[in-house]
Amino acid sequence: MNILRHWLPGLLALALCGCATLPDPVNVSVAGIDSLPGEGLELRMLVKLRVQNPNAVAVPFKGASVQMEVQQRAFATGVMNTGGTLPALGETVVEVPVTISAWNIIRQVMGAMDGQSTNRIQYSMSGKLHTGGLGGIRFGTEGVMEAPAAWRSP
Repeated sequence: MNILRHWLPGLLALALCGCATLPDPVNVSVAGIDSLPGEGLELRMLVKLRVQNPNAVAVPFKGASVQMEVQQRAFATGVMNTGGTLPALGETVVEVPVTISAWNIIRQVMGAMDGQSTNRIQYSMSGKLHTGGLGGIRFGTEGVMEAPAAWRSP
């Protein structure tokens, strides 16, 4: 107990200093989605993420990982191991190939058949820019988009 009393103020001060130097969160939005050749029972897409850095320091990264949900159901996951640098007070587009399993497609179709509206598609994406070491920059984005006319319920 005595040891804790001596170390606690120092640890608290160190933690507060660490919080003061944490960068502002990056802003991430979906810039585009292109199709890629699939294999077997899976579809592949190239998700283009626009990543904006509001900080005055450049951030090198080693890769990225993403998870996507559509209509609040797991939909796609992807990783990329191509590094880059997020410029200080700048932006870049990061391209991450993602895989959609046949099972996730079936779940989406079943959800549409259960009376869930298909006129508007709700999506969310979370992920991480891997910067090496213990850390990384986590991000998330969500939105609603209009479904293509062929998908819409009558």
